[in-house]
Amino acid sequence: MDALEKAKTMAKAHDMRWTQQREQLIKILQSSNKRYVAISEVDEQMRRLHHGVSHDTIYRNLKEFQELGIVEIARHSGGMVVKLSCDPAYQHHHHFICQRCGRVQEIKMPEGQMDYYQEQLPGAQITGHSFELYGICADCMQKIQAKS
Repeated sequence: MDALEKAKTMAKAHDMRWTQQREQLIKILQSSNKRYVAISEVDEQMRRLHHGVSHDTIYRNLKEFQELGIVEIARHSGGMVVKLSCDPAYQHHHHFICQRCGRVQEIKMPEGQMDYYQEQLPGAQITGHSFELYGICADCMQKIQAKS
């Protein structure tokens, strides 16, 4: 099942009405090859394809997709970015995001890492977290060094 079918299935399972606009959002993200895309760029593409769609509608749909686990939204130096979520069957991981090309690499989370943080917060309950590393990927570093 491809990302579009997974998104439709998840949306319908949560009583979310499936619309052409929601389908187009997923198609835009599919075309990004699993890279983060600036939300402003997604907004621009959507508004070109659906002239009457508002910024609020686009952002609301992305937020709803995030709540269902269909997309991942992160902060980036240039603002907010979005990509289709990784396979939920894949073990817990984080991301390294190249600030030059936007490539996303998955990084495995060490066993027991969350236990360490929970120990630092006695009496509190951690309900979630977000962790991304930013930098320049190996491919981009090679290109930079080749120019030097």
